[in-house]
Amino acid sequence: MFSTPAAGAAVAAVAAVRAHRRRRLVLVLVAGILVAIAIAFVALSLGAAAVTPDRVLVTLLGFGDDRDRLVVFRLRLPRIVAALVVGAAFALAGAIFQSVLRNPLASPDILGVSGGASLGAVFAILGLGLGGAAVAGFAFAGGFAVALVIWLAAWKQGLHGVRFVLVGVGMAYVSGAAVAWLLARSDVRQAQQTLMWTVGSVADVRGAELWIATGVIGALAVAVALVAPRLAPLSTGDDRARSLGVGVDATRIVLLVLAVTLVASATSVAGPVAFVALVAPAIARRLTADGSPALAVSVVIGATLTLAADVVGQFALPGVTAPVGIVTGLVGAPYLLWLLARTERSARA
Repeated sequence: MFSTPAAGAAVAAVAAVRAHRRRRLVLVLVAGILVAIAIAFVALSLGAAAVTPDRVLVTLLGFGDDRDRLVVFRLRLPRIVAALVVGAAFALAGAIFQSVLRNPLASPDILGVSGGASLGAVFAILGLGLGGAAVAGFAFAGGFAVALVIWLAAWKQGLHGVRFVLVGVGMAYVSGAAVAWLLARSDVRQAQQTLMWTVGSVADVRGAELWIATGVIGALAVAVALVAPRLAPLSTGDDRARSLGVGVDATRIVLLVLAVTLVASATSVAGPVAFVALVAPAIARRLTADGSPALAVSVVIGATLTLAADVVGQFALPGVTAPVGIVTGLVGAPYLLWLLARTERSARA
């Protein structure tokens, strides 16, 4: 078979577009990682026990004194790692939800999965008087229970995105009402213990809890990477995906189970960090601008956004410390309103 000049030019044009997309992807990933590293250095330097950036670098290389090692490795680094891991998990889950359900509003906090995990944790603390790892276990179970209810209610000869989102929004309200009821019937001292599980915080995530969560979320990310090649065809529509040989229902089930597990794992240690799962994938898709699910970029953006929000919450206002979930909520709420307004305008057009 002989190729014509026109066919050769078309092949060259396609190759050029793909090369441009790869370069843009690498540039965005490298830039995001560098920003995260810069913010991490700021977080390691600031605080009551100030450590200058040069001493931070020396300490990370293993040459710092005992005081600096205590501040950097024991007090600050676990919080930074927790923010990065939790943010990455929420962002990856949000990217999966939005791509699989083909809806920019589909995120775990809006669909009630994060709310279910919060309800499980609050019930364990206020209803059963539990603490420690048991609370994290109940949070994990709560997120999965809500996801299962949504699944069963939304399933009708297959899983349909619109029905899934509508049922999820309803379950979010149910979970929120149940958490409010548990808080209302408890005394003030008990209610204070549940703060993290209602707003999201990485301040106390450390030790074995942090490393177990990191290992679980890392393993889930690898599993997502193995299934990810099927996600791009699925996001274009069921019929087209089937024509490309993708098992639509099976792939959707596997991806959503992985996404729910990511959310439950992150929420079980840090609570429901609001809007990261909604905002990070949207930013990632705009930065890549190639129509792909942008999973890797979503992970980097989510981790960077969560770490930045935690630093802002700690140091933006002197004498005031806000949990990371408060800051992400202040950022995410205006974005949600803008997205709703944009969706409405698109529907009218």
